Amino acid sequence: MGSPWKPFLLLSVISGLSDFARAVAARPISYAAVLRMKPDSSSVLNSRSRPRQHHSGGLVTPDWPAFSSHPLSAVNLPGSQEDYRSEESEEFGPVFTQEPDDVIFPLDSDEKKVVMHCEARGNPPPTYSWYINRTEVDAEADYRYSFIDGNLIINNASEINDFGKYQCKAENSFGTVLSRDALLQFAYLGAFSGKTRGGVSVREGQGVVLMCTPPPHSPEIIYSWVFNEFPSFVAEDSRRFISQDTGNLYISKVQPSDVGSYICLVKNTVTNARVLSPPTPLTLKTDGVMGEYEPKIEVHFPTSVLAAKGVTVRLECFALGNPVPTITWRKINGNIPKKARLRKSQAVLEIPNIQLEDSGTYECKAENPRGGTAFKGHLQVYTLPQWVRMINDTQMDSGEKLQWECKAMGRPRPTYRWLRNGLPLTSQGRVETLNGELTIHKVQQADSGMYQCVAENKYGAIYSNAELKILASAPAFVHNPVRVIATLGKDVSLECKPRASPKPRITWRRGDRRIQQNKRIMLLRNNTLRIVNSSRADEGHYVCRAENQLGSAEMTAILWVKEAMRVELSPSRVEVTVGESVVLSCKATHDTSLDVAFQWFFNQKPINFQQDGGHFEYIQTQSSTVDLMIRSILLKHAGKYGCRAQTSADTVFAEAELLVRGPPGPPGVVIVEEITDTTATLSWTRGLDNHSPISTYNLQARSPFSLGWQTVKTDPDPVTGDMESAMAVQLNPWVEYEFRVVASNAIGTGDPSAPSRGVRTKEAVPSVAPANVSGGNGRRHELVISWEPVSEEFQNGEGFGYIVAFRANGTRGWKEKMVTSADSTTYKYRDETFPPLTPFEVKVGVYNNKGDGPFSKVVVIHSAEGEPREAPSDVKAYSISSTEIRVTWKPPNPGPGKPRGYEVSYWKDAEQEESGKKQRTVKNETSMVLTGLEGNSMYLITVKGFNSIGQGPATAAVTAKTRKAPPAQPPSNLMWIQEGNNVTLSWDPVKAKDNESDVIGYMVLLKQEGRGHNQVTRTINPSTVLSLPEGGTYTIEVRALSEGGEGTVSSQVPLVTSSGVRAKNKQCSVHCPPQSLTWTALLLVLLVPSASW
Repeated sequence: MGSPWKPFLLLSVISGLSDFARAVAARPISYAAVLRMKPDSSSVLNSRSRPRQHHSGGLVTPDWPAFSSHPLSAVNLPGSQEDYRSEESEEFGPVFTQEPDDVIFPLDSDEKKVVMHCEARGNPPPTYSWYINRTEVDAEADYRYSFIDGNLIINNASEINDFGKYQCKAENSFGTVLSRDALLQFAYLGAFSGKTRGGVSVREGQGVVLMCTPPPHSPEIIYSWVFNEFPSFVAEDSRRFISQDTGNLYISKVQPSDVGSYICLVKNTVTNARVLSPPTPLTLKTDGVMGEYEPKIEVHFPTSVLAAKGVTVRLECFALGNPVPTITWRKINGNIPKKARLRKSQAVLEIPNIQLEDSGTYECKAENPRGGTAFKGHLQVYTLPQWVRMINDTQMDSGEKLQWECKAMGRPRPTYRWLRNGLPLTSQGRVETLNGELTIHKVQQADSGMYQCVAENKYGAIYSNAELKILASAPAFVHNPVRVIATLGKDVSLECKPRASPKPRITWRRGDRRIQQNKRIMLLRNNTLRIVNSSRADEGHYVCRAENQLGSAEMTAILWVKEAMRVELSPSRVEVTVGESVVLSCKATHDTSLDVAFQWFFNQKPINFQQDGGHFEYIQTQSSTVDLMIRSILLKHAGKYGCRAQTSADTVFAEAELLVRGPPGPPGVVIVEEITDTTATLSWTRGLDNHSPISTYNLQARSPFSLGWQTVKTDPDPVTGDMESAMAVQLNPWVEYEFRVVASNAIGTGDPSAPSRGVRTKEAVPSVAPANVSGGNGRRHELVISWEPVSEEFQNGEGFGYIVAFRANGTRGWKEKMVTSADSTTYKYRDETFPPLTPFEVKVGVYNNKGDGPFSKVVVIHSAEGEPREAPSDVKAYSISSTEIRVTWKPPNPGPGKPRGYEVSYWKDAEQEESGKKQRTVKNETSMVLTGLEGNSMYLITVKGFNSIGQGPATAAVTAKTRKAPPAQPPSNLMWIQEGNNVTLSWDPVKAKDNESDVIGYMVLLKQEGRGHNQVTRTINPSTVLSLPEGGTYTIEVRALSEGGEGTVSSQVPLVTSSGVRAKNKQCSVHCPPQSLTWTALLLVLLVPSASW
């Protein structure tokens, strides 16, 4: 059972919440608060603040708005709209709804017009002005500037005249606010100089830097390099690197294959425009080959890097050297973030979503066998200011004290300044400003206005806006008298909301008699008079009187009660075809003394007859009937149409549904009339156009190599709706295709036709060369050449195969070998005359029955180095337990046939080597532990190297003897004493047999149930003391230790402790029944409730 006091506590909480809710509901809310609430808000603010947007959001105050009637129960007469307090009657200062954003404008844009957006709401509506670089924009003096509402339009914008920071100012009679700054930049990409670039000549093996020297541009550009001709791009690897900071191409070690012409290509990230530089020839000098030299870092990140929180940071580091240097990275006094990634053969360290903790000093190091060099730079992360606390709109009585505080966080720490009506506000007289705090003593009417707190650091500024209103007035009613019409049988509310400060006292009377509350007539906490189930008898004059120390005023509400209205909308459901017209009729039955107004809706939104006048027309047929004419119906006009009828008494809404028919049907059978190697002529029959002419046809194809149906290019293009045949072009030769046709009209795209029969295009000479030609490995005196096979989609015909051409470096003639299998990926050439690692120039071409196709680019491949030629040395083996032997060795001398790993063979002294076992190292390791051996046994061991080619010779056999087996007898007769969380444990000593290793100690294992971590204790004595870390269930196991390893485990000892409860002194062995007493005590502890609950 639960605790008996819990229900009383719950009731107490609910009662407190109810009192709080009643207190909140009793407080009035101003029209300023309602005006600034979201449409779905249902909150009532218990504050003298009203909501306001702060370039992000805020909270704030009520006043005493004028009388308004209860929704859907009583409505003011149309002729007395001045008596109804709408949102527009609440006056307030400007509030930004849209502030200007940073803009990057392409200079090559067809429309030479920049729009800087700014919008604010306020009553009276605000007026706007703009500043560029703190200077006001004069639209009259410069014809290029114009204003549309709050937006600034700049015609014929140019970087020279218009680049800079823009700020919008919105003002009305209640004050002025300034927007945040917005930066206007211009995107462009100039052309490279047409001057011919000089050639670069270096020795083979030397490093080189090819300069890009980009043209003028804005903003950032992306660099790439073209080799010889477009679109053959330079591939980046450990030897070649393109810096996205400098744009230069760096080659750490030049090879003969690098000789050629290099062109720098730059791309603007905004406009996507691209330009090519003049070519830079790269040649090799003939005066020798460059020897090896240590690395030199040619491109690196700055010594100080600034980055905004959340962006991706790229740190570059690349070095020239021979051999090609290896780049490594580290963070000084820390670890490189786990999210960081190494790009471009480790030349770029990329850190995404940078955070403050990623700041620090980073180092890149370039090393080769000749030496190494390093570079360090500091990465610093900054953050823009972010609001923690903002200021809110406030209304105060004269003489009160205003205290506002705004607070922001950022790095560096933000500073604060204050503005009043757009002008700086400093400490003077009654005004005190200190960081983010503003205090005004004894506020006066002159202090009213718009205030802004600005938090800024050197990376940006944010604004928090609020309006201050000073109130001091006798009660006054804006509208008096007020005429209210209620619906018979419904509730009506008569509100009394005068303007007054301080808050007035309210009383109600009807005629000369003060109104007394009853079941039908109630005076609400907001001083509204509510009449339930209104009748004709309730008609008459009601007077509200408001009084404060400054004076008094009265307001008269005249109440009339009328019959409810009915509305009929016909037809309620209608179906039409696109292009037709339809008329919906809405008729209202209502009290004849009242006028009725109608409004039409489409899918819950009011119809704008000015914008949609081409399709919608409002027709007034009688005073109580209106029609909606919908002409030239489109598919988008399908939906629900609503008619809302409204009198000064009530509002009624009715709906009707309109269904519209749609796009073309599928074309008829598709026939392939003629087929070539790259084209197919198709014909089809027209399908249904569904009352809208077919405008175009779309031809689609599917092959075994495509991902579903794909649109194909056609001749003519486009295929117009009056055609019934066309040619599909740019197909692949010798590929089986299916075709289908899809029709479109002004409404949309229809379903596709059924597929044509499958047809195969004609054969042609291959046009695609094999990719990724490479090689290496193989046996001694072998040249292994491999490539990526050409897909069947690009083989272009039967009899497809490969032509493998190769020659030794420095020779003239090519040797060519035919490989007839289209699926082949490798060719091996063997020649006993060439030594290991001989360089060959290699290219692979293609052919089929139609002829020879292109060759791949020439690559350099080395012949195989062969299997290991020498055995490892200095082999040693020694026993580490009864089942394990450790073996170590030294690798053979360096040379061709370097081992990629080692194989260890072992067998017992009495056995043959062939019956022994073998184990291989995971990598090029020089030690291994042999496991699963028999105890007290002599083993013979040999080691040999191996690589992908084969195995080398084995070493001479060495011997090692395993130790005796550990004792088989487990520790027995375990005894323990538990006192609190301490356990004293003892057991009988274990005696080893003659064929077993001597006991050198014991290992005690303490395991907690549900936890992965175990506690291990070692001791040379047959006893120990354990400390249990916390409450829970434990088990204890004991093993004997010997040179031969761990002995047999004892039986388990179970223990139970409870956190915070100290166990009594008890002595017990594993065989004692009182163990159950521990569980009984634990259950009692859990069942007895804690007194401190």
